[in-house]
Amino acid sequence: MYKILVITFFLFYALSSVKAEVVKSFTVEGNKRISSETIKIYGDIEINKNYNKNDLNKILNNLYSTEFFENVKVSIINNELQIKVTEYPFVNQLIIIGEKSNKWKKQIESVIKTKEKNSFIKSNLAKDIENLKYLYSTAGFNSAEIEIKTKEISSEAIDVLIEIDRGKKTKISSINFIGNKKISNRKLRDITASEEHKFWRVLTKNTNFSNSILDLDTRLITNFYKSSGFYDAKVTSKLAKIEDTGYVNLTYIIDEGQRYRIKKISTNVDKVFDKNLFFSLNKDYEKYIGEYYSPFKIKKLLDNIDEIIDKNNLQFVEHNVQEEISDGNINVIFNIFEGEKKLVERINILGNYVTNEDVIRGELIIDEGDPYSKLNLDKSISKIKARNIFKSVKFDVSEGTNDDLKKIDIAVEERATGEISAGAGIGTTGGSFAVGIKENNWLGSGKAISFDLEVDSESFTGSLNYIDPNYDFLGNSLNYSISSQTNDKPDQGYENSITSAGIGTSFEQYKDIFLRIGLNASHDDLRTTSSASTSLQKQKGTYNDISTNYGISFDSRDRVFNPTSGSVFTFGQSIPIYADKSYISNTLTTSRYKALNEDVIGVGKFFISAINGLGDDDVRLSKRQNLSSKRLRGFKRSKIGPVDNKDYIGGNYAAALNLETNLPNILPDSTNADVGFFLDFGNVWGVDYDSSLDDSNKLRSSTGFIANWMSPIGPMNFVLAQDLSKADTDQTQRFTFNLGTTF
Repeated sequence: MYKILVITFFLFYALSSVKAEVVKSFTVEGNKRISSETIKIYGDIEINKNYNKNDLNKILNNLYSTEFFENVKVSIINNELQIKVTEYPFVNQLIIIGEKSNKWKKQIESVIKTKEKNSFIKSNLAKDIENLKYLYSTAGFNSAEIEIKTKEISSEAIDVLIEIDRGKKTKISSINFIGNKKISNRKLRDITASEEHKFWRVLTKNTNFSNSILDLDTRLITNFYKSSGFYDAKVTSKLAKIEDTGYVNLTYIIDEGQRYRIKKISTNVDKVFDKNLFFSLNKDYEKYIGEYYSPFKIKKLLDNIDEIIDKNNLQFVEHNVQEEISDGNINVIFNIFEGEKKLVERINILGNYVTNEDVIRGELIIDEGDPYSKLNLDKSISKIKARNIFKSVKFDVSEGTNDDLKKIDIAVEERATGEISAGAGIGTTGGSFAVGIKENNWLGSGKAISFDLEVDSESFTGSLNYIDPNYDFLGNSLNYSISSQTNDKPDQGYENSITSAGIGTSFEQYKDIFLRIGLNASHDDLRTTSSASTSLQKQKGTYNDISTNYGISFDSRDRVFNPTSGSVFTFGQSIPIYADKSYISNTLTTSRYKALNEDVIGVGKFFISAINGLGDDDVRLSKRQNLSSKRLRGFKRSKIGPVDNKDYIGGNYAAALNLETNLPNILPDSTNADVGFFLDFGNVWGVDYDSSLDDSNKLRSSTGFIANWMSPIGPMNFVLAQDLSKADTDQTQRFTFNLGTTF
């Protein structure tokens, strides 16, 4: 009986606590700046509606969330909803003292919660100071002093004064590593984002210390070790000791762990798929057995799996990598299984403040309404990254409006897409200068526009190019270009103006093999000099050409920038459709990269090009072959090969072989520079219009040193060359340098 009474009491109390009452009117007290109607809207208050205790709590939460009120009381008396509020004072002025930069002032206003004309909430000030100190620390001002003061204007208004003393930037004095036995300090300094402060790096930001750079360096060091086979490598500790001088010493303590080789690679295929489809992978696996483990190698094999999935149009397929470790070896298992059967409901593009959204969507191979595929999403992200107009591309996949749908958010961070390059050369017959400017994302359209100018004592060359890679053609990007070029070449017996337009596309035919096709039209106004030979004088006139071109390329490099292995092969041919003087041209280039040891990379490059007139047509001067100073270092561009009356006329054929290797540990780590050695061979030969001319079949060769320096204003390249063999008429060039930067 006692238990029944207790239960009855609690039931009665619960029911009474949730008793609802109809609100027929409402009143507000204490509001001065915020109108009663506004409070009604923010509180989501309705007349002639039943309200219980939970409903009143909801009104309280709604009003507090506006951050207009310091205190709120809500009650119902005689069907009247009574609200009593105490408003926060508002920020009359937000005054920033000690910071003159308008750019920094905008950043300050963006990271603090205290805003002008908004409510003044005293509890936000401590967090504002914390955020401001972090903001300044990211720029190297780790000792910045921040103080926030207030001045009461009235009971309702407060002036907020933010006093800032940046202090001096904390510079990185030294970067040290402990525990690295297999990887040198120099190598590790090359891959870290931070840089030691030196006088020649006054413009670089990476010499400034911030706490975030410690985490970034840690990730970079760890990833580098893993890519070199050190699967268990980790940075166990990172230390930053700030000295009284304002400089900081960074120390990374590394546990390298064991270096692993790949012992076995296998494929585990879900029974819903035909295992025989993936049988060909075994040949790819054999290439890596016994080699050091690397995530790059695993990624390469995953690409091969993706290729089979695409080729056989398999849908809702997913895969993962399972790695088993034992006795210094790793067994790799690729699991291929049936994934979720869902469709893409929506793809959102975020962070493209400059770039048009269509540019990004044009690279997607997955679209709204398609079956969701992690593989196709990864490929889409890779294509967006390949545009080279974004610092980073990230994505997030979430559930859609129902269980059968997925939503994809793609967030991009835009980068500086402008490029400026400059170069100069010093030779036996004078100097040369070149400058170029390029914008790879013109007005956010993804289109590229570039201008190049090269001047020396005897010639002038200028060109303007416009490329639109966004036009979709049969599932591929269509590139078109317009160029105008003027050449003043008295030492080659002619001057000319060429206007041309081209259109083309390229597509992947097979793994790492690309085909390209195109159409080109040009107008060439060729004028010979008064001192040109009689034979050359006959070539003056205007020439109109329409030609088709095609090519094939193969690229198996492990990475595009600073490759350590793999090859590149390209072949192209141009065939006339209509020409005042018909010709056919062929060009072949190939490069091979090979790691000779841990630090030394050998590179071999070969180039050959040929142009031949069809029928009785000779190849005109402006189309004849030459070698640039990059293919045959130590010689001036276009100043070798056949000569007609002191004019360098070029040849029907040109070829070059380049052998190159880096020389590690030549320069101190602090210079941020690398040195290499090269040996070049080349020649230009073949005269079709006058058999009496000296064809000069003598092989040219040169040797020397190259240096690459990451300077404060951009990467710089230096070449010091010495010719080994040459013809008497050749013009040499001992020293050249090039500079490039971005904006």
